[in-house]
Amino acid sequence: MKKWEIKKMSKEERLKKLEELRLELISLRSKARYGAPENPGKIRSIRKDIARILTYNRMEELKKTTQ
Repeated sequence: MKKWEIKKMSKEERLKKLEELRLELISLRSKARYGAPENPGKIRSIRKDIARILTYNRMEELKKTTQ
């Protein structure tokens, strides 16, 4: 997920996507415990997407408080 995709989303869409990504991450981590994951890079990319969404949400919060 690119930052321009996140920027185009509404706050509700970002929160929904964040929840989906967190559930997917939990699922992939549990699968990885019981054997080699089918795509080990997927866990890393999901973690980065979560961080991007959280960062953008925080930036919006800070903009609102400074204005």
